[in-house]
Amino acid sequence: MKKTILSSLAILTISALGVDASDVKFYTDDKGQVFTSAAEGRVELKSKETPLYSKSSKLQFSGTHYFGYTYQDKNKLSVSDGGPIAQDSEGNFELRRNYVQVKAYLLENPKSYFRVTLDTVYSSGKDSYADIFAKYAYLYLDNVLPFTGVEIGMAHRPWIDYEEHQGWWMRSIAKVFAEADEAGHLTNSADLGFNFKTKTDYFTSEVGIFNGEGYHGKNGAEEEIGGGNSAEWRFTGAFLGNGKVKRKPTKDSYFDASFFGQYNMDNSQNEVVVNGVNKAYDYSILGLHTVYNMPNFLIAAQYIQADNDGANQGVGTSQFNGKGYSINSTFRFGAEKEFSIIGRYDGWEAEHEVRGEKYRTNSAIYGVAWQQNKNLKWLLSGQSYRAKDNKNYKGSAVQDWDAAMVTAEVHW
Repeated sequence: MKKTILSSLAILTISALGVDASDVKFYTDDKGQVFTSAAEGRVELKSKETPLYSKSSKLQFSGTHYFGYTYQDKNKLSVSDGGPIAQDSEGNFELRRNYVQVKAYLLENPKSYFRVTLDTVYSSGKDSYADIFAKYAYLYLDNVLPFTGVEIGMAHRPWIDYEEHQGWWMRSIAKVFAEADEAGHLTNSADLGFNFKTKTDYFTSEVGIFNGEGYHGKNGAEEEIGGGNSAEWRFTGAFLGNGKVKRKPTKDSYFDASFFGQYNMDNSQNEVVVNGVNKAYDYSILGLHTVYNMPNFLIAAQYIQADNDGANQGVGTSQFNGKGYSINSTFRFGAEKEFSIIGRYDGWEAEHEVRGEKYRTNSAIYGVAWQQNKNLKWLLSGQSYRAKDNKNYKGSAVQDWDAAMVTAEVHW
């Protein structure tokens, strides 16, 4: 069994690199290790002993991995601000994203497929652990409507994937504004439901219905107070007429403007204590975004407003209730535009309506990047976070901090 698993993994890796596994011979030693060359003490593995079966006509494997090191220097809080906090700096190696993905092409239409993406979350510290879970698991059916396909299952939500592949190409060092912990932390990228995706030359869109709590929310894993769903959308004008193509930022020029949002009904992530009882409320997110890109330059800007029906109930809350903006830019140079200078600024203001308080935070991201080849990018970056009165959107005591990061971004 151990030999079968190891040799199967070797076959998957070679297939992902574009090599025909039928042309490669595998050998194993007495320790169960698998090799692709003969040597003393190695025995050839026969294909009939290590079969790899699939009921689909084609399998496609790929991976995306972000890992690096972050050193964070924190400002100590005074007693009046919720301190003292003894830990004022720390350094950690991080596994920020570790996707291994397979697409199975099941239908006659070559653009329809079933996708599963596994991710690994690593937590360091006293109780360190690694946890593997399904980030995406959906069936994509192409052309169910004119110019439109649909994802069904643990699918993409309409906004974040678009921004990561059109406006903010540096996900390996920071999440997009709507998802970032340093801002409102309003949403995430995947959820159970369906998402209709339309692409034309001058217009693209995504419209879906989801559970609403997100792939790591309370979708049955914990007791769910609310029972509502989330309606979510993105409508984008592609003014340069290339909305249908898969764009490459160092080769293509594009100019987009988007209106996006969510209406989350009875959301379990939005529980408020009313007379000692937890109750879930609705909240909505509305956003405007624009991006202009040409091979040596990108600039993008957005504005988001969140409105929480529970913000004036019971003890109130300031999460999902606020407004903010983000601006980011990239300057590229080199013969293949392989070098980049990165800058981004986020500003967020959360409002606690019961207490009449506002919490303002801002974050600046800056750095340089080198695209060594199509599979590997290196980044050296920094981030500075500031919270007025040392409080964030929860009204909790937080420390201002500065961080330096070294990152490797791997795609295969």
